[in-house]
Amino acid sequence: MDYVKEYRRFVNSYNFAYALRVTIGVTLPAVIFSYFNLYHIGLIASLGAMTVSNADVPGPVHRRFNGMIATMILNFCIALLMGFISTKPVLVAVCIAILCFSLTIIGVYGSRVNTVGFAGLIIMVLTLDAQRSGIQVLYNALYILAGSVWYMLLSLALFRMRPYRVIQQPLGDYIFSIGDYLRTRSYFYDRDVDYDRTYKNVMLQQQGIHANQEMLREMIFKSRSIIRQSTTTSRTLLIIFIDTIDLFEKATGTVYNYQSMHKRFDDSGILKKFQSYISEMADELHEIGLAVASGRPSSVSRNLNSSLQVLIQEFEKFINEHRAPENIEPLVNMRKVMQSVEDMSMRIHTLHHFTRYDKKRIKDYKLADNYDDFVEPTKFNWRLLKENLSLKSGTFRHALRVSIATTVGYLVALWLNLGHSYWVLLTILVILKPSYSLTKQRNYNRLLGTIIGASAGVALLFLINNQYWLLVVMIILMLLCYSFIRTKYFAGVIFMTAYLIIFFFMLDPRHFVNVLENRIIDTVIGSVVAFFATYLLAPSWERDQMKSFITEALEKSRIYFTTVANSFISGKMDEISYRLSRKEAFVAQANLSGGFTRMLNEPKSKQHKASQLHQFTVLINVLNSHIVTLADFIQKYGAKYASGDLTPITIDISQELDEAKNMIARREFESKEKTSANELRDGIKELVEKRRSEMQQGLKNTETRTAINEYKPILDQFLYISRIAGDIKKLAEEL
Repeated sequence: MDYVKEYRRFVNSYNFAYALRVTIGVTLPAVIFSYFNLYHIGLIASLGAMTVSNADVPGPVHRRFNGMIATMILNFCIALLMGFISTKPVLVAVCIAILCFSLTIIGVYGSRVNTVGFAGLIIMVLTLDAQRSGIQVLYNALYILAGSVWYMLLSLALFRMRPYRVIQQPLGDYIFSIGDYLRTRSYFYDRDVDYDRTYKNVMLQQQGIHANQEMLREMIFKSRSIIRQSTTTSRTLLIIFIDTIDLFEKATGTVYNYQSMHKRFDDSGILKKFQSYISEMADELHEIGLAVASGRPSSVSRNLNSSLQVLIQEFEKFINEHRAPENIEPLVNMRKVMQSVEDMSMRIHTLHHFTRYDKKRIKDYKLADNYDDFVEPTKFNWRLLKENLSLKSGTFRHALRVSIATTVGYLVALWLNLGHSYWVLLTILVILKPSYSLTKQRNYNRLLGTIIGASAGVALLFLINNQYWLLVVMIILMLLCYSFIRTKYFAGVIFMTAYLIIFFFMLDPRHFVNVLENRIIDTVIGSVVAFFATYLLAPSWERDQMKSFITEALEKSRIYFTTVANSFISGKMDEISYRLSRKEAFVAQANLSGGFTRMLNEPKSKQHKASQLHQFTVLINVLNSHIVTLADFIQKYGAKYASGDLTPITIDISQELDEAKNMIARREFESKEKTSANELRDGIKELVEKRRSEMQQGLKNTETRTAINEYKPILDQFLYISRIAGDIKKLAEEL
């Protein structure tokens, strides 16, 4: 591991910038008010800042602003409500049940609204033990409101100072993750590759990259400063994002028969050279990602240019040594690998140039007039909420679980007379997730992270006796907590527990041991309640969702394929339709992969037909990769080889995918005999035999050779896709 690179990646990441913003926003009110001996007011104001920071999620600035305003109003109202009823346990229990259900069910309106609701629940929980009356309740709510306003102003001020930073940092993280993906793909060229492990890692990384793509689409395509302004920086960031999507598409499209390649060419050493060069490209993407995140220009490594020239020379030498009639098809595949590597190398060079924000370079880049079709619109209507008021809705079941579990947790805390009952509820809220697998993972991470974090916090207290240095360590732990809490929850919990241990010790050293015991006991109780709630209260199992994921993936892949195939038939491509169909196909693929991964973390009894579902997930992945590869040929040879001869196989493949979808959905359909693939296969065989005959005669540069190198790979992709569609249909019969 390159620790210097990882450090640069960390300090330039969006998560670190968010953590720095939250740490300043939360600690400063407490520090300032403590200076004036108003420590209590400072803590309440810091609480308001912390909850509003939850709603400060990535996105267009106007949406972030709206989310924080909604959170401020909601928190103020809840603080007033809980303050007036805090001495009446029955009313508190009723309010917990109602608020938990209502503020969770609004998650149907999207993740941003969900964070607003969750912030309201945090305020509800953290004001449970506050015994106030009369005007003090109003003051408490106003202090929370003041802290909320402070954080919002801080966040918006930092945005105004560096308005593009909020895009640059997540975009840099995204490019860096593509570099990680490319390095993982390079392992396929290793002689001792573990195929199952590598394919699993590739699919997991694809899920993460597609999630980042969706987040960036939301941030970029809905940001007025990016789409409507024509500044050099805004246009460059948009261009970089679009080009990285194309680069990632190119990387996912390089699907080959690696076993066959290793069997034939391992001894030649060419595969190891490809692996080495792909790793160099991954390093270049890391540098580009770091440059974009930091806002500085990057430069192409001299080694990349020289390494590419060496690879080209070695490849041509390899081709000459292995040119023989029996190696025609393997060598054609190897040339596709070389072409793919050259194409990605060129794209990496282009991205390097874009990081310089050169006005002359970007002015001629053609951009679409409208990108609204690439992002999901946010619609607030009662109909959507009404449709989800049913046990068929996963969001409804989750809201029901949260409501019942938190109410039970509160009653248990009252029964056991726990000193800090809000910790029980806080644990339940943080752990409970819509699916069993996510809740199970959170539960494990929360429990183990709390134990490790508490041990680390106590160890730090023994090692550090100076109050000043304890404060410094606490702030560092807080910074690390907010850096990891959204991406690496386990690490985030460890740092959070450690800094809370130090905080409570500094607040009240005399009762510190009692606080520590309560923290661990309350966490255990909350974890137990959350576990049983997930397993017993209207549980949501991934197996119930898998068929809808599969049918959606099949439909979107079918549309994606027909868009690409029709472009070959007509000889031209509608760029917007292509990009939109590609985006929807890969989003559906990521949803399917994510659903299957979550299902594997559920009890064995709930993993219905796991083997077939795994095959389906892999086949959809491979299908889309071959469609990507097919699409790549359009720009090069689309106009040259445009022909209606590909219409029959296009129709057959589309019908097979449609029939598979109908099988999964248990719909009636009429199956038709398909012979177009056999006819296409016969034509390819005739072309290959003709070329073999030419080679035996010593003929080199012929039209047949050109067709073998250009047209045959196109036909091969149609046949590959046809075979995969057939395999999908057979598998659908088993489901």
